[in-house]
Amino acid sequence: MFGQDRSQLRRMFFSAWRKYQTREIVEPLEQMIIQIIQQHPEYHALLEDEDANLEKDYTPEMGQTNPFLHMAMHIGIQEQLASRRPDGITERYSQLLRSFSDPHEVEHQMMECLAEMMWQSQRNGTQPDEMAYLECLRKRSQRS
Repeated sequence: MFGQDRSQLRRMFFSAWRKYQTREIVEPLEQMIIQIIQQHPEYHALLEDEDANLEKDYTPEMGQTNPFLHMAMHIGIQEQLASRRPDGITERYSQLLRSFSDPHEVEHQMMECLAEMMWQSQRNGTQPDEMAYLECLRKRSQRS
């Protein structure tokens, strides 16, 4: 989506939020970012102070969720749905939507599976396992 540059990714979030607040014209990707930020009021203050938060580290050891990673995962899931990749993703999304009814909560459920798939891929030095991802989503749709 944005490459491997953490600062570049974060600047996109800061810029989109600033444009929204000043009522500037935004690009489609910025509009998507703005919608995700609007769903996360807990991140608003953070996004209003770029100097303090651009290079801030968020570590699980300190019990912190990385807000930029969280919002980027929302974008990734929305892009998966828009492109219908991997095959079967829209069907799994529909199943989850029937189970959880709230699209935002469905994305959070999907994030758990996406994060697991990416972690396994990195740990094993392999390509992401789309079948395992889809199976994880299937299991989550049956939990509720």
